[in-house]
Amino acid sequence: SITEETVELLEPYLDMEDYNLETAKKVCGNVAGLCSWTQAMAYFYSINKEVLPLKANLALQEGRLAAAQMELNSAQNQLDEKQTELDGVQAMYDAAMKEKQALLDDAEVCRRKMNNATALIEGLGGEKLRWTASSKNFQNEIINLVGNVLLATGFLSYSGPFNQEYRNLLLQLWKKEMDNSKIPYSKNLNLTSMLVDNATVGEWNLQGLPNDDLSIQNGIIVTKASRYPLLIDPQGQGKIWIKNKEKNNGLQVTAMNHKFFRSHI
Repeated sequence: SITEETVELLEPYLDMEDYNLETAKKVCGNVAGLCSWTQAMAYFYSINKEVLPLKANLALQEGRLAAAQMELNSAQNQLDEKQTELDGVQAMYDAAMKEKQALLDDAEVCRRKMNNATALIEGLGGEKLRWTASSKNFQNEIINLVGNVLLATGFLSYSGPFNQEYRNLLLQLWKKEMDNSKIPYSKNLNLTSMLVDNATVGEWNLQGLPNDDLSIQNGIIVTKASRYPLLIDPQGQGKIWIKNKEKNNGLQVTAMNHKFFRSHI
């Protein structure tokens, strides 16, 4: 309730030299308290005069702060809601991207398989003619199998003692008889290719067997015939070949004039 007018009325008293606590104490203790209180109230008014606008401004700013805080809380709530929605959408996006990558990987695998299949089909397409021809040849071989086996059996059983020229003659005579008996056989039959493969012939050559047709036929007769072959071998080529061929099988070599040789008649 102190006003500026009250303070102005008090100023003449407050400016007096003897208006202070020490002087008042000398007169009366109660008066000293009242004197000190009036000085304090005047001083409080001067201070409070400056503080009141600050308090008003503080209250105003606190009101603004409260409003701003409410807006901030509302905005934070909206942000939390949007963040929740964003997290959900992000999860959906991540799942969609994962599914997309899986589909891309599957598509790449399918594309690679398709390319391989296309290349295989194109490659097999080029083999169609050869397979067709091979199938036809197989059918012919099946038809001619009996005659071919008959010729091979006759060769193994009867042509051993003869030279190349007579062997060819025997083969021609047999083919003529088979034609008369209507027994099918391959017109271009090669008995050597039928009875032995190239790898075996190459191994025989490394073991010392000559590479001519007669020597190879002799090797076939030696290895395929059911009876023990008798080799007339003036040059010793057959003996060298047999020794090398059977070296790892513990071949024992003897002669008619060996002291331990026994002949049974």
